[in-house]
Amino acid sequence: MAATDEHRRNLRDVVLTHAHLDHIAGLPLFVDDLFATLDQPVRIHALPEVIDVLERDVFNWSVFPRFSELSIGSAKAIEYCPISFNEPFTIHGSEFRLFPTFHKVPSCGVMVKDGDSCVVISGDTASLSGFIEDGSPLSAAVVECAFPDELSEIAESSHHMTPATLRSELEKLQLDCPIFVFNIKANYRDVVVKQIRDLGISDLEVLEIGKAYFW
Repeated sequence: MAATDEHRRNLRDVVLTHAHLDHIAGLPLFVDDLFATLDQPVRIHALPEVIDVLERDVFNWSVFPRFSELSIGSAKAIEYCPISFNEPFTIHGSEFRLFPTFHKVPSCGVMVKDGDSCVVISGDTASLSGFIEDGSPLSAAVVECAFPDELSEIAESSHHMTPATLRSELEKLQLDCPIFVFNIKANYRDVVVKQIRDLGISDLEVLEIGKAYFW
């Protein structure tokens, strides 16, 4: 939904961590906007269970067109690329791997390697214990922290983290790289940002919206 004209011209690969609405809501409209001009499909890389949800509940003709059955000339609108955990796959020269995370639905985090850079993204999760450890030095870790400490019961029941949970998980991992926080619930952003800063953990900061990061 926030895609620029440049994104629409060039973006043809999407990696999904899971099928919750806040992670897929923009995808149907993105494909729909492109449909008449596509000369190659939009490739959706995801766990088989996530693809099943998209076909059953979203691209099912009842909610939105089943773009996997539609094409312009020789190009399908959507191509599903099912990926298993720890199965390397490549997009434009970057290597990706999915690893299990702890959420309410089938979900994953993502490791991305490009040259000497290696970044791990947690996706939505209640724990960082699934982080891939393959010996590669990490350039950065991007981790979720959805709720403030005062809502720890809600965070636990919905399989998300609070600043206190994040501190505990980071103490276990002892990551030797910059750590960036994302996926903060909008209603609680100011409180969560303050609580994260109050942790006093070096190399831990909140991702800034609209800022480009290079690792």
